[in-house]
Amino acid sequence: MAIDLENSRMTDLNGIGQPELLVSSALHLMSHYSASAGQVAPCLKLASVIERHLRALAGHGDLNPVLRATCQQLSEQWAAVVDDAMPRPPRQSLFERLVRSH
Repeated sequence: MAIDLENSRMTDLNGIGQPELLVSSALHLMSHYSASAGQVAPCLKLASVIERHLRALAGHGDLNPVLRATCQQLSEQWAAVVDDAMPRPPRQSLFERLVRSH
């Protein structure tokens, strides 16, 4: 099942009143991410959407405090997944740094 993250109504999570919908969506997205784990590179966009869902749940006032704390912790873990998957700029050699500084 393909998930259209560009046109998803869930990409804007501000003002979502039903935490159950966010929980359901986050679980679905995590399952999809897990199912596609065998790919060469992890899907950065999907991991980012998961992190945003969890962050929104962590800040949702109608959620049980234990569930909010769990979502906060998971949000931080997914943020690390996103950060690790971000492309890094190539390291410059000492020569390149010296030439650039002059």
